[in-house]
Amino acid sequence: MPGTVLLLAASPLGRARLVDAAGVLPVLAAVAPAVLSGTDTANVVELADPLEPQAVLTRLRAAAATPGPLTVYVTGQLHLDRRRHQPHLALARTTPATLRYTALPWHWIREELRLRSAADTALVVDLHADAEAWRHIGEHGLDSGRTTAVYGRIAPPTGRRRLAEPAYMKTVATLLRSGHRPPLESLHQQALARIAEEAGGSLLLSGVGGVPWGPDAGGAPPAPAAGPGTALAPAARPGAVPAGPQGDDPHAGIAAAVRAGRHAEADGLAARHEAEAVRAYGAVSEEALHWSEVRADLAMFAGDAVRSCRMWLGVAEARLAAGQAGDAPAVEAAVDRAHHQWTCIKDTARARELGPALAQLRLRVPGRRRGALENVQRQLRQLQGTP
Repeated sequence: MPGTVLLLAASPLGRARLVDAAGVLPVLAAVAPAVLSGTDTANVVELADPLEPQAVLTRLRAAAATPGPLTVYVTGQLHLDRRRHQPHLALARTTPATLRYTALPWHWIREELRLRSAADTALVVDLHADAEAWRHIGEHGLDSGRTTAVYGRIAPPTGRRRLAEPAYMKTVATLLRSGHRPPLESLHQQALARIAEEAGGSLLLSGVGGVPWGPDAGGAPPAPAAGPGTALAPAARPGAVPAGPQGDDPHAGIAAAVRAGRHAEADGLAARHEAEAVRAYGAVSEEALHWSEVRADLAMFAGDAVRSCRMWLGVAEARLAAGQAGDAPAVEAAVDRAHHQWTCIKDTARARELGPALAQLRLRVPGRRRGALENVQRQLRQLQGTP
């Protein structure tokens, strides 16, 4: 099956730029698509210094929904949203004052990849952090989801005025130009060996989840059989999301059913895990809500926008009822997805039925997209005027 590759290189214009991120793209572009992907054939999407986070999200969402292996190469710089304490990938227009609206929240990447399996989903990253983001990641890790393999490094702030070089990613690209992509763990170790001096002091990512190890992180170097992120994925708990090999990951079987067009089977598998999680941990536990979110996405893949919208509304309401804040990432993501699916409903009566619930949620969860509430209210008025 063909693979998909997303090349994302971004950093702000002007004095806020810490690293020459886009400089790595010509080196990566010289690598054959199949080698970048590790498959026989592959499609490559390149994003060089994108301007809008929504545009990046659209490309990322499309790549995540494409069947087959997915590798995302990310080069850039991380900053911390001081209000929410969330890492963001700076884009071309990002400034300290506009970070929340002009940078890409890292949890968007996590959310878009969460339905996929770690067996066929990988992030390769070369990131430079400012001082606040560096402290946050050293303490909390770079949460990339419990079903995504992450390899790379996060470089500390240098305090120098000159631009840093994405040495890790350039080395990865140079190694790949040999025409062969080894297992990503091996590729990662080869790249680090070549830039050992420059990578000194960096936080290193190797395994599932995005848990760093290094001089400023609490973790230990990864064992050969598993990355340090494995401990975060409670595979032994009923209904939880495992991070083991493909045979142990229920997402792999679900994804295979979706690729084969067996949507009812995929939903049945997810529903079983959801029921197990509800019995073990309760209906509003993260384990149960994860599987509710998986089922909402499966409805989208099946082309059932009504069911997907309704399920996302239910997830958002459950999270709010459990005391989560309206600006919590998981709450915002649920309402955003419900909104998107609502706009995809072709049946006027069904859209009119679900519209008021969405409008009520948008009052509590306006989200990051300016005018989202007004958009719902305007479309709802139009629907109510349609016979």
